[in-house]
Amino acid sequence: MSGDPEQEYFADGMVEEIITALSRIRWLFVIARNSSFTYKGQSVDVKQVGRELGVRYVLEGSVRKAGGRVRITAQLIDALTGTHLWADRFDGSLEDIFELQDKVAVSVAGVIEPTLQAAEIRRSSERPTSDLTAYDLYLRALVIFLRPGEKEQYLKSLETLRQAIECDPLYGPALALDAFVHTVLYVSGWTNDASATRGDGVQLARRALQVAADDPGVLGNVAYALGCFGEDINFAIELISRALALNPSFAQGWYWSGWLRLWAGQPELGISHFETSLRLSPHARQSPIFMSIGVGHFFARRFDDGAAMLLRSLQEHPGFAPTYRFLAACYVLMGRLDDARNIVQRLRTITPLIVPKDAMHWRNPEHRELYLSGLRLAADEAT
Repeated sequence: MSGDPEQEYFADGMVEEIITALSRIRWLFVIARNSSFTYKGQSVDVKQVGRELGVRYVLEGSVRKAGGRVRITAQLIDALTGTHLWADRFDGSLEDIFELQDKVAVSVAGVIEPTLQAAEIRRSSERPTSDLTAYDLYLRALVIFLRPGEKEQYLKSLETLRQAIECDPLYGPALALDAFVHTVLYVSGWTNDASATRGDGVQLARRALQVAADDPGVLGNVAYALGCFGEDINFAIELISRALALNPSFAQGWYWSGWLRLWAGQPELGISHFETSLRLSPHARQSPIFMSIGVGHFFARRFDDGAAMLLRSLQEHPGFAPTYRFLAACYVLMGRLDDARNIVQRLRTITPLIVPKDAMHWRNPEHRELYLSGLRLAADEAT
């Protein structure tokens, strides 16, 4: 904005880094550098840009420099309506320009993906329900990622995904999300046949992998499902690592990776990955992150910290059974038996399954026994 050629070079580099980061999000159609740069130096109408480039959303921003510091602003706009969807600013030092550019690009891409996903879901939900494409049906099912879900909501999403897969049997994202929803029913005890739910989930995950093995979102869902259902944990970690290599700003991918690390018996690494996910998408629903970090603290035997995070999660999402299970186990191991009894009683209002029949997704035998023994004692205290 100052007219300084040196700043112009920095701004151009910043734009290229952001375009590269956004291009890693496979479900986005991102206009290339050469077309975007035709608007340099112009006062543009965002709606006009949208029409000329054939895009629905426009990201614009500015760079200001003061001494050795730089401030970068960015805002995401719906090009059809002119509505601002997101805006933020980033301050940093010019001592390492390339590191700063990379940091901002990853942060911007990390926030934009869930923001656009939410916008697309809103658009889909506003359309008539007749003659929907597989993509629209998929978006309707995807709403479970954006707000806490109860059993009926997940069952409804399964039906919507079934319709999407009927429209396109090779639609990888729908297959992978279907596998993920099966994991929620499985771990929540919301199924009359856990073995069948597990088998269906694994089959859906493998089908998704066959048709979309280069899609980070599909890889993430598949890795999580296979890890949760007790399949080869090293293979699942390999899949999520591939997803994050394809898209390092994939906030949901870092979240899935955190869970895989917990299941593999690596709570400290799991907590680190959850925190990375939170940094990349700070405005996303936070109850799953708090629950996940709480579980990490539990297995690291920091029960006070674990209980605090699990309680924060329940404030936002009071209907998720696994959170109550870990909190009850925490309280028992802290010697707070009255609190453990109360939590088990609340859990019984959600599901009759207090202690899972197996917990083989916890690959570390000591971790598995720590969890199950604590939960059994809490259940015994509540009888």
